Amino acid sequence: MSDIFEKCKNYKDAKLAMEMGIYGYFQPIESAQGPEVIIDGKKYIMAGSNNYLGLASDPEMKKAASEAAAKYGTGTAGSRFLNGNTIFLEKLEQHLARFKRREAALIFSAGYQMNLGVVSCLLKKGDYAIVDKLDHASILDGVRLSGAEMVRFKHNDMADLERVLAKLPPESGKLIIVDGVFSMEGDICPLPEIVKLAKKYGARTIVDDAHATGILGKTGRGTCEHFGLENGEVDLVVGTCSKTFATVGGFVVGDADIIHFIRHNARSQIFSAALPPASVASINKALDLIENDTSRRDNLFRMTDNLKKGLRELGYDLGHSTTPVIPVHVGSNENCFKMWRALHELGIFSNPVVSPAVPPGHALMRLTLMATHTDEHVKQIIDAFAKAGRAVGVIK
Repeated sequence: MSDIFEKCKNYKDAKLAMEMGIYGYFQPIESAQGPEVIIDGKKYIMAGSNNYLGLASDPEMKKAASEAAAKYGTGTAGSRFLNGNTIFLEKLEQHLARFKRREAALIFSAGYQMNLGVVSCLLKKGDYAIVDKLDHASILDGVRLSGAEMVRFKHNDMADLERVLAKLPPESGKLIIVDGVFSMEGDICPLPEIVKLAKKYGARTIVDDAHATGILGKTGRGTCEHFGLENGEVDLVVGTCSKTFATVGGFVVGDADIIHFIRHNARSQIFSAALPPASVASINKALDLIENDTSRRDNLFRMTDNLKKGLRELGYDLGHSTTPVIPVHVGSNENCFKMWRALHELGIFSNPVVSPAVPPGHALMRLTLMATHTDEHVKQIIDAFAKAGRAVGVIK
């Protein structure tokens, strides 16, 4: 008789890394998510957070969340479908739709749940989901839930995308789903070319703006604004509220009839509790701050450019990143864990990314700054990478 828990007892990889002192995950942070954090009583420069604009510790954000909790309580105690819907949530959706220049918006309790719900309810058996090979896991899992056939194309390779589309039955339902900004590589999808191919082959499109909202575009509206494609060329834009919006949640924006369908058919929305009032208020306040002030984004890009320049001068390969996501390529998994340990000892919080999350031999340290970092923080990160890289042998 097979015991389904046997694999749990035999799982040794993480425990071995812990014993070796090279385990860089689930770090117990004891402070707010700021440019510096405390772990085990020691101060670290936070160089691995998605809190791009630094809003998670912003006084106006905290005030908005506190006032909402005081007025509406700590939770809604149910799904939006039944008792958890509030006027506060509906006003947020109207605000978000205006910000994204779309007819309607729908808020989910988490970004991962959003992609599961949106993708799985729009696709059915016999349809095709065409996805970039580096798309986020939530997109891939949403396709698997739908029963549709998943077809993957080479990362940002438009010739390969057309090859894939040309092979599909003309009468079939086709949905192209791509990240706007890729979360590990930091590069941007070639959206204008994707839109052209979608029209040519009768496909619909979804762009995941998780790492683009508040970052790309003149006013931070994301990938579509960045490319001047805000007239409905992209069918749906989705994203998370855990990055520039500095709280939790997910969203989808698009034509009103599509959003209406998703609202009544996305299981991960119908069967999940609604966002607590504090998170709703935080997203609303973040939208206000992003719309009315570009200084945070300007400072973020200025410091990111300085960090990239310093790392490249040391000899690091940063790939094709054009955004605040900085992949520092270090080669093997072993090098990656050694780099993490060396940086950790130098007071730098970073994210080690190893295979199978990336191809073998392409392990990387994923760095991200916040708008609230200083030039001195950037200098210390560069100095730490100089010492760690030479000690590990990644650079000379």
